Amino acid sequence: MGAIRTVVIDAGHGGKDPGCHGASAHEKNVCLSMSLMLGKMIEEKFPHIKVVYTRKTDVFVELDERAKIANRNNADLFICIHANAASATAYGTETYVLGLHRTESQQKVAERENSTIHFEDDGGEKYKDFDMSPDAIIARQIQLSVYLDQSISFADKLQEEFKRIGRFDRGVKQAGFLVLYKTTMPSVLIETGFLTNPTEEKFLSSAETQRLMAESMFTAFRKYKNELEGVEENVQGPIVPEKLQNELAKEEIEKTEVGEGDVIFKVQIETSEQKIGLTSSRFKGYSVAEYTQDGLYKYTVGSFVNNFAKANEMKNEVRSNGFEHAFVVAFQNGERINLQKAIKLAEN
Repeated sequence: MGAIRTVVIDAGHGGKDPGCHGASAHEKNVCLSMSLMLGKMIEEKFPHIKVVYTRKTDVFVELDERAKIANRNNADLFICIHANAASATAYGTETYVLGLHRTESQQKVAERENSTIHFEDDGGEKYKDFDMSPDAIIARQIQLSVYLDQSISFADKLQEEFKRIGRFDRGVKQAGFLVLYKTTMPSVLIETGFLTNPTEEKFLSSAETQRLMAESMFTAFRKYKNELEGVEENVQGPIVPEKLQNELAKEEIEKTEVGEGDVIFKVQIETSEQKIGLTSSRFKGYSVAEYTQDGLYKYTVGSFVNNFAKANEMKNEVRSNGFEHAFVVAFQNGERINLQKAIKLAEN
């Protein structure tokens, strides 16, 4: 087990490559902010560790150059920070190591992040003959097998820390990222959240919550470093301020002005005789709202104005994430109403 002497932090995208975006936030800016915060934390706590940034400003850096920076500096760890994009209801944090994608969604994430090559001056010609076939990725995995266990160990610790601050854990995954393919050290790519989800965009755009994410990454780094170097230390992660907990619990999945007589569709995921905290881990990182009926506490996600189809889409998503009995409920003027009646009202 060797000591960590050099860490390379790679803020995804930059310059002419904005990455994905939400209503106002751009991936390149979110990534850079968290990258600089994380780097500063490492520099202040461990001044003997050299922290190298692939970029510290809003500039474009080619994908292969990012890996070359890490390799030239003989980095002991490569941390690549990104934000994700999918539907308006996708949520949570996931961390990738190099490998074969196992689902279509994992493949799409890699394809989106790899698309940075199209912003390069040669239009990505240098990658034309680059073999990212399953056989080539497996061969590269074998070459880098000495680092894979360490990459997974760090990725596991990152996801555990994100869960501690209430983020939904989408897990440690594998996919064929060009930037990870080229590095020759333990390497991870973090997808911090979905800018295409309004709630997630708000979370990732706030300086306070960006710092919370960076602190979680730093805690994971300390635990990984200690494990690697055989150091026993009780490392405590960041504490989410109560004010921020309340803000994160607000239901902001869809902000649409509600008119008189409009029907609001929500997805009910939990019923309890006892009150449950809105940031409870039972809700798996969802932003939930509470209402009471017949002496029971009931918890919903989503808020879709006159849009049953979108609510139904979210119902299917939450069912796939463990809430097997989730169902759509409807409200009008603050009162729950019959679902079939609500659907007819919404159509008119």
